[in-house]
Amino acid sequence: MRIIRTSIHIAAPPSKVWAVLVAFREYPQWNPLNVSAEGEARAGAKVLMTFVDAGGGKGKLITQTVTVTRCEPERLLEWVGRIPLLFTGRHWFELKREGEGTRLLHGEDLSGLAPSLFSKPRLTRQAAAYEQMNAALASRVEQLSL
Repeated sequence: MRIIRTSIHIAAPPSKVWAVLVAFREYPQWNPLNVSAEGEARAGAKVLMTFVDAGGGKGKLITQTVTVTRCEPERLLEWVGRIPLLFTGRHWFELKREGEGTRLLHGEDLSGLAPSLFSKPRLTRQAAAYEQMNAALASRVEQLSL
């Protein structure tokens, strides 16, 4: 299994971060990683998502239907995408109140044949893309909070 973990402090309460994170239709306006998402943020929902293959380094877009596996308002959002045998990605966001703001923990657990072959540079590029998404989310939340 390959594991990616990132974190950022956002100067807004979890309720404001959550509102932006689950507004899938607005992803094209701010999200540099998940550039499109159609569906609902509720456990069991299928979401058609287009994302940048950031680890691949070529900016290739991949469209896949993911399943929301956990949705705990203002606390945890998780979805899983699968290509049988080749790939399973459990992508998650955890929100924790930190002072007047929110600590966002953002990661993915990757398993299957393809991730077992991922190089360290590929995983580093992917983690950097998650950091960029975190910064974009923070910027979006803070703009909307003004």
